[in-house]
This record gives sequence, structure tokens and C-alpha cells, in this order.
Amino acid sequence: MSQGQDGSTTVETLLREPGLPPSESRILLSHVLGWSRTQLITRDREPLAPDAVAVYRGLHARRVAGEPIAYLTGTREFFGLTFAVSPSVLIPRPETELLVELALARLEGGATPRVLDLGTGSGAIALAIAHSRPDAQLTALDRSADALRVATGNAQQLGLAPRVRFLESDWYGALAADEAPFDMIVSNPPYIVAGDEHLSQGDLRFEPADALTDHADGLAALRIIVAGAVSRLKPGSWLLCEHGYHQAADVRALCNAAGFLDVFSERDLAGIERTTGGRRA
Repeated sequence: MSQGQDGSTTVETLLREPGLPPSESRILLSHVLGWSRTQLITRDREPLAPDAVAVYRGLHARRVAGEPIAYLTGTREFFGLTFAVSPSVLIPRPETELLVELALARLEGGATPRVLDLGTGSGAIALAIAHSRPDAQLTALDRSADALRVATGNAQQLGLAPRVRFLESDWYGALAADEAPFDMIVSNPPYIVAGDEHLSQGDLRFEPADALTDHADGLAALRIIVAGAVSRLKPGSWLLCEHGYHQAADVRALCNAAGFLDVFSERDLAGIERTTGGRRA
């Protein structure tokens, strides 16, 4: 147990404890203490309350065991916004910001767009679009009631609840037959192949399996989304989907077979074809 010269436990001594990179320890300490990064530096020799030290060490041990920091702190930054997350939802990732950027670019010039987000999880994609386009109306679907509770809470926290409709739905199932067509459909569906070794590694071990894999060939959800999008989109409107690093050609083929025009794939910052889309004829 690390202690200062007077026997007290401080930020300085906790940061010297082994097991985690200092950057992760600082995140956990900021969360437990409610201190900013600057306060961690300027108050690093201040004696800490034993209860706070105990809470920190508990989180430290869980992180060493592999639990994602986002679940330990209950939050994750995405597209400049802070989202609450829990083990009920996928942790928003930086590469998914590409999907939001592509969506916003294709919504430019249109007024009061109606956007459908399939498999919304924490609501990150839908709420990032709603935040950037105050005139947009979002419908966000997820089959997990627990995920929808997280997403609804995020909408309320961000002041976006009036413009986002959440529905418990297995893809398009809960949409009314006479639902007006949308100006855009976006989705980050489960696309990892069943049995993929990555599912038993890193953060993925703790995330909801149904949000990661379709328990099949990785394209099952994408087939449903692409096939159903044609009748749910206005003519000339866009479908945009995130997918796995090796699936771009397959998703382009699905879009082409469904009759979409201007089919393309866009690379993320790592150079991986991460998002594919097409425009309804």
C-alpha cells in the first residue's frame, strides 16, 4: 500500500502503484474524486479520504482485470458530447464518428430532415446528429429495453429528448406500415462473425454480445438493413452503415443488388474501409 511520508495516501502515491498506465489511473482518480486534471496535479500531495481511496482501489482492480474504463466511470465522449454508458450498450468508438460526419455532409442543404437510426444502443449516433442539426427529427430503434433506457437518459441529459423518438424494435419491425419515408437511414449494427477471436479479447469481453455479433456470418443484420431501407427512404436519400474491416466489398454488393446508386465505402483514420452507403434511386 502506497503512502506519503506522513502515512497518508495521496494522488501522488496512488499514481505510483503498479498495474495501470498513469493516464488510466488519472481518469479513475478524476472520476472518484471529482477533480479536474489540473487539480490532480496541483493537489497531488493532499491526503485523501480513506473511503475515496478504497473506491479508487476497487476500480483500479477491476480495470486491471480488464473491465473497460467507460463502464467503470459510466461515461464516454463521442463527437464532442458526453454519453452515459453501461454494460447494456456498446461503448461508442472514435471510428463511428465517421458515420456521423458522412451523415451530416449528406444532410446539408435539406430542411427538417427525418433520420432513422437502427440499433441505437446508447443513442450516440442519433443524438450526435440531432445535436449538430437542430432542425432534424430522429427515430432511434433498438430491440434492447435496457439500451433504450440508457439512450433515453442521454437524450434527456443533452436536452434533445423532444426531437428523438425511441422505439423498442427488432430492426424495422416497430415502424408503422404507413410511416412516412425517411431522408436518411444510419446504422452501426452487429457485424462481427460468430466465434471471432476478438470477441474474447480486450473490452469486447465485457460488452453486450448481441451488439457486437449477429451470431452468424457478420452480414445477417446488414442484409436486413439494406433490404428494408429501399421502402423506408425517400427517393434520392441515403443509407449509411458501419461494418467490419473486411466487409466493405460485401456491403457494397448488397447495396448494388438492392438498386442503390452512388454506392461507396469510406476509410476511417486508420485507413480501413469502415462505412459504406448508397443513395436510393
